[in-house]
Amino acid sequence: MTPFAKKKELKNKWYLVNAENLVVGRLAAYISKILRGKNKSQFNPHQDNGDFVIVTNIEKIKFTGKKFKNKIYYKHTGHPGGIKQTRPFNLKEKNKSQDILKFAVKRMLPGGPLAKKQLSKLKIYSGDKHPHDTQNPVEIKFSELNKKNSVKTL
Repeated sequence: MTPFAKKKELKNKWYLVNAENLVVGRLAAYISKILRGKNKSQFNPHQDNGDFVIVTNIEKIKFTGKKFKNKIYYKHTGHPGGIKQTRPFNLKEKNKSQDILKFAVKRMLPGGPLAKKQLSKLKIYSGDKHPHDTQNPVEIKFSELNKKNSVKTL
């Protein structure tokens, strides 16, 4: 029988990712795995076992192909004819680059109250500065994990 980790036994780590020239979908998949705690040996799907993730330089994140112009994010207000849509370049024009990554990560987490709690552990900032230096975050070189994780700029 596998023992369950108690809430007192859970230790949350802090990770730091620099999003400059990184691919949105690949980064979102990696972050969602950390937020859920699937990178740990004591993973339980019903327990908030994940770690905190700090993402900096979010305004320099990239899409591959023509997704930056063609991708559409839909939401529905709940009223008849209430479907709303937006595109990544519209969000970037409104200085809401953090919403691009937040939408991607949110849709990779399972729905429900636990996913909202896990998503609150994602901290997104534009620029290199963040107020979480006292937590001593471990920097992840995401672009070095796989050559497809970053977009080469000319």
